[in-house]
Amino acid sequence: MLKTELLELIANGENSGVEFKRDDIRTEQLAKEIVAMINFQGGRVILGVEDDGTISGIQRNNLEEWVMNVIQDKIHPLILPFYEKIKFDDNKTVAIITFPQGISKPYVVREGGAEKIYIRVGSTSRLATREQQMRLFELGGMLHTEVMPVPRTNISCLDDARLQNYLKDIIADPEVPQTPAEWESRLLGLGFLSEARDNVCCSIAGLVLFGKNPRRYLKQSGLRVFAFAGEDKEYQALLDEILDGPLVGRWDVTDSGKSLIDGGIIERFIEQVTPFVSEEAANIDEDFRREAKWHYPVDAVREVLVNALAHRDWTRFVDIEIGIYSNRLEVISPGALPNSMSIEKMIAGQRSPRNAIIMEVLRDYGYVDGRGMGIRTKVIPLMKRLNHVAPLFEATEDYVKTVLFRGKQK
Repeated sequence: MLKTELLELIANGENSGVEFKRDDIRTEQLAKEIVAMINFQGGRVILGVEDDGTISGIQRNNLEEWVMNVIQDKIHPLILPFYEKIKFDDNKTVAIITFPQGISKPYVVREGGAEKIYIRVGSTSRLATREQQMRLFELGGMLHTEVMPVPRTNISCLDDARLQNYLKDIIADPEVPQTPAEWESRLLGLGFLSEARDNVCCSIAGLVLFGKNPRRYLKQSGLRVFAFAGEDKEYQALLDEILDGPLVGRWDVTDSGKSLIDGGIIERFIEQVTPFVSEEAANIDEDFRREAKWHYPVDAVREVLVNALAHRDWTRFVDIEIGIYSNRLEVISPGALPNSMSIEKMIAGQRSPRNAIIMEVLRDYGYVDGRGMGIRTKVIPLMKRLNHVAPLFEATEDYVKTVLFRGKQK
């Protein structure tokens, strides 16, 4: 780091990724600050700077060795920070400890036989709440929320016809269960049911894929759909609906192909939004029909919806939101990107499913691109071809947003 860059960092003050400390900081305090930032988005601890930005310099002998020992002894899993010193003209030296966002969350401080999880909130480091800890475990791949049991549910909450259709027709299972005991055993094995103490409940995956009324038991399992006449949210919406139901449809499968018998939430969504994302052509064709003109490629709209359904964070207690405006369509999926994933990696085609069971079932039905690269191979090319503008992707700690634009943007 250049001296000018360091001075700029100090001048901008502490924030979620920068912390100032004197080098007489206690070992536990240094470990706490580092863990909190690694559990967030990474950052820097600058030693030899007061809270107000005054450069006091480092005093401790063998500071680098001490820092590395603190990290090795107090922080788990192991991290490898970058350590550097910058000397100023007045013979004061500042040490910078830099570390990226962790990929094995949650990171903990080991102290007195206990493990404490910290998270960065603004410019402060705090003990993570129960909900924040759950998200960190989920982001680190140590908690698979889709197989968690949903309270107050049982096998009767699942749609028998859809389950039969899935096993018999979609995946051609040679041994479809016949008795209640066989069904329970098979659905436990597939991850659609989950054991909770002495009860067998629906898992999140089972309920959202095949549940009769998922939102009755899992409030965040619906789709909130808005449509507005202008470019912003208005008091009077053209459409404001919450869609509830199983993700998958029921299909008649024959040698000549498959046809829809009863749509799931994906088909119902397309039907619901069609009047707001398409319009009838002015002219009648040779078959005396008016062909629909789509403002967005219907396959692209379906793909971004399926992505939101497949990859959403079930620890977030809000619905997926789809907003349709005069100039764009937005899909907001709750939760950050899965651990180590980024917008750039997603666009490049890297695959990192958060909810593997849901993803595989959607792939069995053909809702998901067989290679799992629908954004790269379908959404982006289709949008460029029809509207001549690429989609916009935005990722925060709270949501992932995909924006499809209607026509060229100013």
